[in-house]
Amino acid sequence: MSPKRAYVSPLREQAAAQTRALILQCATDLFAERGYGRVTVADIASAAGVASKTVFASVGSKGDILDKIVDQGVVASDYERSVRQMLSLETGEAVLEALARGTRRGNEGQFTVHEAIRKALPVHENGEALWARATAAYRDALRCVARHLHALPSPPSCPVEETADLLWFWFGPTGWRTLVVENGWSWDRAEGFLRRTAVATLL
Repeated sequence: MSPKRAYVSPLREQAAAQTRALILQCATDLFAERGYGRVTVADIASAAGVASKTVFASVGSKGDILDKIVDQGVVASDYERSVRQMLSLETGEAVLEALARGTRRGNEGQFTVHEAIRKALPVHENGEALWARATAAYRDALRCVARHLHALPSPPSCPVEETADLLWFWFGPTGWRTLVVENGWSWDRAEGFLRRTAVATLL
């Protein structure tokens, strides 16, 4: 006699997925607003309208939640599609214009996620590794763009690695945050300035 197969309810799975998504969104908002160290699982549960035990069962501990926020942020950035687009462009100016537009879109759209991660770094038990994991794909994407710039006619005069470092300095999350948050610039103004600076310096 074959063992009974466990019944899986599609509606129940859908409800569970919606609960996980809600918990992660509430946690992201709270971490970005108050800072990771000042938020408890009970705070997250209250914001999501569920019990604390539901948070643990659905997503895990506070550290697990932050890990999932990092992973979701990397996926949501859609960096692979953006890089493929830039690698198809044939002039340095077009590449840098697309890079300014693409990184602006990513940083603006993922601003709350970036803030949640940034505010966790000082109190996280391994903040350096967390930041490296959150930004590794981003940095790799900018290295790909730097190599492409050097393969085009009239490449930058500095070495490839220096070009990649400059792209990170201008178009990485810290550069965007400095202009928009710390200096109160609009995203449009920041995008235009960073694009012009990169073109003038590299090309």
